[in-house]
Amino acid sequence: MKVECSVEKIRSGISQAERITGKNLTLPVLGSILLIASGKSLKLRATNLSLGIEIEIPAKIEKEGLMAVTGSVLNGVFSNLSPNENIYLEAQEQTLLLKTKRSQTRLKTQQSDDFPTLPMVNGTSFEIDAKKFIEGIKAVYYSSSVSDIKPEISSVYIYTNGEGLVFVATDSFRLAEKKIKIKGLPEISGILIPFKNIGELLRVFGEIGGTIKISFNKNQISFSGERVYLTSRIIDGIFPDYRQIIPGDSSTEVVVIKQDLLDALKLSNIFSDKFNQVNIKVSPKGKVFELSSMNHDIGENKTQLEAVTSGEEVELAFNYKYFFDCFQSLTTDSVSIKMSGASKPIIISSVSDNSFTYLIMPMNR
Repeated sequence: MKVECSVEKIRSGISQAERITGKNLTLPVLGSILLIASGKSLKLRATNLSLGIEIEIPAKIEKEGLMAVTGSVLNGVFSNLSPNENIYLEAQEQTLLLKTKRSQTRLKTQQSDDFPTLPMVNGTSFEIDAKKFIEGIKAVYYSSSVSDIKPEISSVYIYTNGEGLVFVATDSFRLAEKKIKIKGLPEISGILIPFKNIGELLRVFGEIGGTIKISFNKNQISFSGERVYLTSRIIDGIFPDYRQIIPGDSSTEVVVIKQDLLDALKLSNIFSDKFNQVNIKVSPKGKVFELSSMNHDIGENKTQLEAVTSGEEVELAFNYKYFFDCFQSLTTDSVSIKMSGASKPIIISSVSDNSFTYLIMPMNR
């Protein structure tokens, strides 16, 4: 293998690929990045068996070949090279020679024959604007369970509803749903993408414009963008029938300015207890919407907000963190908070935008 390439172009690719390398004692080659020189490009491939990536870098190929190099070491070397120069990569027996005008580095390599192939996913395919897909994932993924005890909720659930894609995530304490209108999609009964793979999916395609081609079958899903191919396993499970827990009607509603509510929540959190408990009190007759919290070691706080209130009087408690997380998904200046009693879920959404719905289970007071 003999390759000449821009340091700047290859460095970002190595950084992305290195994050996906895996630590596996029985298969140490998973800690490597596979370099594949062929045609007019250098491909960087990495996998941890659950997630895999292949990034294509424009390069001058003098001699084709492939070589596996420890990802962390390769990333460390390129992180300290000037981006404004070219680099020469040459395979020499069991080492990889890296040469620039100012430096020369020789890295030990691993057996590339042991490196797993990335699955080429054959199945249902569709194309989607990258920004829309990332918008859907970002709106809900933080509500996923981080525990693998129940894999079906340690995921982002995606399906079609006749108008477009629906993205859902829950950890059983809160739930987020985002609807993205897209025409011409195939019917998708449900795909479960593991939560631990979502971060890399966002990082890789959050920086790419244009269109993503998505292909999936029973076990795998792939995402193809400009010079990037990403694969993820799909969780074999059934997502809970979440629609049955979303209240159809509410007995109390509050409409409040989003920034006012955010500021009040941040203030209340200073005085919340070890369970992050913040209390809500709504009294439509008295036109009261109040947030309060108390910590025996610090003190207490009560904040009344200007808001439009309607319905019945209610008091309930919730986890501050769960409420705070959803603000990134609220798209309008005003927020609607609907309640159906002290023991029923709180429903939060943007006023005049029904594409995002967020549900929080109240805490026992």
